[in-house]
Amino acid sequence: MFRNAVITGACGGLGQALARHLMASGAHVALVGLNRPALQALADLAPERSRIYTPDVSHAAAMQTMASDWLAVHGVPDLVIANAGVAGGFETSDPADLAVMRRMLEINLLGVATTFQPFLKPMLDSQRPGALVGVASVAGWRGMPGNGAYCASKAGLIAYLQSLRAELRPSHLSVHTISPGYLRTALTAGNTFAMPGLLEADEAAHSLLLGVAQKREHIVLPRRIGWLARALSLLPDRWHDSILLGQPRKPRAHQAGATPIPGLTDNSPPASS
Repeated sequence: MFRNAVITGACGGLGQALARHLMASGAHVALVGLNRPALQALADLAPERSRIYTPDVSHAAAMQTMASDWLAVHGVPDLVIANAGVAGGFETSDPADLAVMRRMLEINLLGVATTFQPFLKPMLDSQRPGALVGVASVAGWRGMPGNGAYCASKAGLIAYLQSLRAELRPSHLSVHTISPGYLRTALTAGNTFAMPGLLEADEAAHSLLLGVAQKREHIVLPRRIGWLARALSLLPDRWHDSILLGQPRKPRAHQAGATPIPGLTDNSPPASS
């Protein structure tokens, strides 16, 4: 399937499951994340075919350094998965939450561009088929109460991937937008609201890789959550908002159950999509 892959957010959840699938298939895999022990456990599965990197995905120079090393050691990838992401509640009236929004945009949106950028020219020059994969979210399809920062970051990502896909149409590279619903990962562990269609990370990883191999440009995980979201979108906005307002909100930074946001919370372990 794929022989050379780069995965950000490989520390846990979907990223770790993707790495395990690819390494089991014999692929060389760049493991990018902030939790070195978690990455080391993955690398130990195939030490000769993997390499650990711990940059901040929103830091362009650090991502360039990572890419240069991987290209020199293992060559040009045929699969780059920008999976690193963070989530958390957001309240516009609280000035402290502006820092949350800024950091979320840096990781969830800018981090995808800084992941793709250093590999794009080498992949184009290789003249071999390749795939660029951005992990967005169904939450990017419509804003939700108390989740404005996350929804905005994923909506922006969906638009960015649309633009990149159009630019690369004449090339041998494909661009794939992944829109998960609810996956059983660290990002959803603190949720107290209903999570219809909750999917195990391993099953999601299998479906994602299969869909990319089949050249599907838009992949919803699981598909039924996409149908539900589209059905709800047919309701008048006031009705839709009333339904969402009746649900508990995602914990905000420093609240019980909140997932840590690297670069925002002090010395907290990172969360990955």
